[in-house]
Amino acid sequence: MSVHDREHLDVTHVDQLVDWLQINHSTSSGLWVVYAKKTSGLPGPTYDEMVRAILRFGWVDSIPGKVGAQRSKLYVSPRKPTSAWSQSNKVRVDELIASGLMLPAGLAAIDLAKTNGSWSLIDAAQNAEVPDDVEAAFLAHSGARENFEAFPRGVRKQILEWISQAKTPTTRSKRIAETAELAAQNIRANQWRGPKA
Repeated sequence: MSVHDREHLDVTHVDQLVDWLQINHSTSSGLWVVYAKKTSGLPGPTYDEMVRAILRFGWVDSIPGKVGAQRSKLYVSPRKPTSAWSQSNKVRVDELIASGLMLPAGLAAIDLAKTNGSWSLIDAAQNAEVPDDVEAAFLAHSGARENFEAFPRGVRKQILEWISQAKTPTTRSKRIAETAELAAQNIRANQWRGPKA
C-alpha cells in the first residue's frame, strides 16, 4: 500500500487525533490527518497541536498535502528508531514532559533516540555549524564557502542536515563533494529543481 493510500482521519479538534492514537498508535503504520486550513474559518487543530499530540505517542509528522481550497492534510507515522530529532520537537517534548502529558510510547521513543544517538544527530546542522570535512571540501572548490554562506540560513541548515543524516561514510563523502562542487557554482545541493525538460 502506498503512503497516499493510507487511512485518512478528518478532525475538527485535536482530541479526535488523540483518541485515534490511543487506540491505534501501536498497530498503525501511518495516517493522514485531514484538517481545516487556518484561513478557512472552519474549526480545526493547529499544526503545533497536532505535532504535540503525535509526539506524546512516539510519532512524527512528515508529508503535508492539499485536500482542497479549505482543507489540508498531514501524514503522521510512528517515528523510526534512527529518525533525527529537530530542535523544535525537542522543545515540544520538554514542555509535554514538564506538563505531565507525555505517554510511555513517547518517552520510549525519546529514550531510544538518546541511546542510539539520533536525539543529537542534527544538532550541529540545526545551528548551521559547518563540520570540518565539509569545510575542507569548500576549501578545495574556489568560491564554495562564500556562496554557501550567502545561501539563506534555512537552506544551509537543510543541506547540513542532509549531509549529517547520511547512513554510510561513502554516502556522506558523496554528499559533501556534491555540496562543495555545486556551491562553487552558486547552486544549492539537495534542492528540487523541477522536472527536466
